[in-house]
Amino acid sequence: MHKIDIELIEMTLDVMKYAIGRISSTEHQIGKPKKYEELKALVGDTVTEKGIGGEYAFNLWKEHLAKANVPVDHPRNLAFVPASPTRAAIMFDLVTSASSIHGAYWMEGAGGIFCENEAMSWIVSLTGLPEGAFGVFTSGGTAANLSAIVTARENWRLDDTYKREKGLIITSIGAHSSIKAMAKVADVDILLVDSEEKLTGAALRETIDNLNFHQRKRLFSVVATGGTTNAGIIDDLEGIAEVCEKENLWFHVDAAYGGGALAADSVRHLFNGIERADSITIDPHKWMFSPYDCGAVIYRNPELAKAAHSQQGSYLDIFKDEGAHGFNPTDYQIQLTRRVRGLPLWFSLATHGTDRYKEAVERGLELAQLAGKMIKENPNVELVREPSLSCVLYRRIGWEPEDYTHWTYENHEKGFALVTPTKWKNGDTFETVSRFCFINPDTTENDIKMILDSMN
Repeated sequence: MHKIDIELIEMTLDVMKYAIGRISSTEHQIGKPKKYEELKALVGDTVTEKGIGGEYAFNLWKEHLAKANVPVDHPRNLAFVPASPTRAAIMFDLVTSASSIHGAYWMEGAGGIFCENEAMSWIVSLTGLPEGAFGVFTSGGTAANLSAIVTARENWRLDDTYKREKGLIITSIGAHSSIKAMAKVADVDILLVDSEEKLTGAALRETIDNLNFHQRKRLFSVVATGGTTNAGIIDDLEGIAEVCEKENLWFHVDAAYGGGALAADSVRHLFNGIERADSITIDPHKWMFSPYDCGAVIYRNPELAKAAHSQQGSYLDIFKDEGAHGFNPTDYQIQLTRRVRGLPLWFSLATHGTDRYKEAVERGLELAQLAGKMIKENPNVELVREPSLSCVLYRRIGWEPEDYTHWTYENHEKGFALVTPTKWKNGDTFETVSRFCFINPDTTENDIKMILDSMN
């Protein structure tokens, strides 16, 4: 056997040993970032003309570089919207990468795309959309939102009246930052309704009525939020759907974070109206326990997305041929090249069953309620608002913005927890407050207690 083959086998075993240790571990460090200069001093030059060798490079990763990251699945990582991929999903992410599947076209990736579509069918069933609705997996919420809005815009421009018009969309100030980002990329204007709590059908109606003639002519879509990332607020989806149907506007629901809660019977009613959407974004890498990166965009009428996104090219013609008969994910979103990122979700669902998913989502909701109760019983802190979905906003009585920042960095430096401050509109001003977001069912009541106690 050639020397290089032996080295490759040994390296593979080392990687698998590391992966097994990471997957099977019940305790791991939360990690903390280091400055570039610090990391450079620790590892030196890693990309060189002759290479530094796999074993040495892997040791640098294990000893230094891996520790400068914050795992999204640590039970006391409650910042932003964390994640908690199942061990089954993590394992199959390795299989996904090792399989080298190009997931753009059925001709190349039929087996992987079949699995993705099985998982997608379950997600679509949660939305209540009518038969024929379907979706594809994307890199995340931004790509999913962009794909949906480009589909909406192209459908709007089928009417020659709007061919040369720059489109306009309406959403709320509580919408995710990716809505603004994708609006720039799609070259459409965005009008924000000032409603920190929720966007209602009545507020949308008033906003549209106050548009001038040219603004109304350019308006083609409304983006509602199914669970804001800041506070877990769900817009008035029924009321918004009603207005959109009357005004012939594309109704998009960004449920990137909150969409996982569609699986929870206890809160499913809060999403009533989502079944009337033209498109929906959900991120399985948030509350459906899939590894990064895995978003999803779902369409009521997928053929409209295909008309907007299907790429043409002489070297692509073979994929369109009848002999390639099958579903081509690239036709329904902005990416041509794509990995089968829905495959780990499929394996996890097949392994655990959807009932276990429901239980895990319900646990996140329960943790938020438990945290709210503990905050009410703690004299040093108070709720900013009642918990919504798995988000909890609370303030430390007497603290200034710099106190929250210092506390966050201090806990992070200790490797204890990552809980970050956010802003909440209080009257005419924005107040700095603290925030929990519960995704990981392994987070305990004691974790919450210890974090609150660290504010004393």
